[in-house]
Amino acid sequence: MRTRTSLALAAAVTALTLSAAGPASAADGTVLTTGGAGGTAVAAGDVLSASLAGGTNATLYSSSTGTSGVSCSSSAFVAEVVDNPAAPGTATESVTSHTFASASCTSNVTGVLGVTGITVDNLPYTTAVTSGGALTITPAAGSTIQTTVVLRTLLGSITCVYRAPSLSGAADNADNSISFTNQQFTKFSGSSLCFSNGYFTAKYAPVTDTTQAGPAVFVN
Repeated sequence: MRTRTSLALAAAVTALTLSAAGPASAADGTVLTTGGAGGTAVAAGDVLSASLAGGTNATLYSSSTGTSGVSCSSSAFVAEVVDNPAAPGTATESVTSHTFASASCTSNVTGVLGVTGITVDNLPYTTAVTSGGALTITPAAGSTIQTTVVLRTLLGSITCVYRAPSLSGAADNADNSISFTNQQFTKFSGSSLCFSNGYFTAKYAPVTDTTQAGPAVFVN
């Protein structure tokens, strides 16, 4: 009788242990984690941020193969996690800030003396990150992704406005980065000194969860 009681007690303890471990394991199997791939789930509402990867610049060039345009050595973004489902899946974020330090920006366009400022308009944007690392940024319904570039020229200050319907990037767990390569913007308004197309390239790393004191974020 005592043996049966002991076995029953052991079975009950095992069942309780498994049921307690179940939700934690499921939570840790989300698209976005910290502490490593398959690590601790990033909570909805957490704030993620990143600056340019060391030694890299964010560029807006007039062609996908050229080097004429604007280059900045300081840029950063801030995004809030909206939904982080179980992997495989698609996590969503809201980009609330995307900045470029104008003092770090230069231009080699003929007739342009310098860069007064670069502003990302129409925020927030929605970012979708898949388990495969594909990343898509879209504006709110009825809006557009828009960047305003103010340049100093021989003829005074000019304002160039560029728009894009969406942007595509890629996340990489090797350095916890997100990268954009030759993402095309089209000139919406501005003088003839504003190039007709702008191709945006940048790499941000590491992406960290600032709500949780800064651990790097992985995509699963």
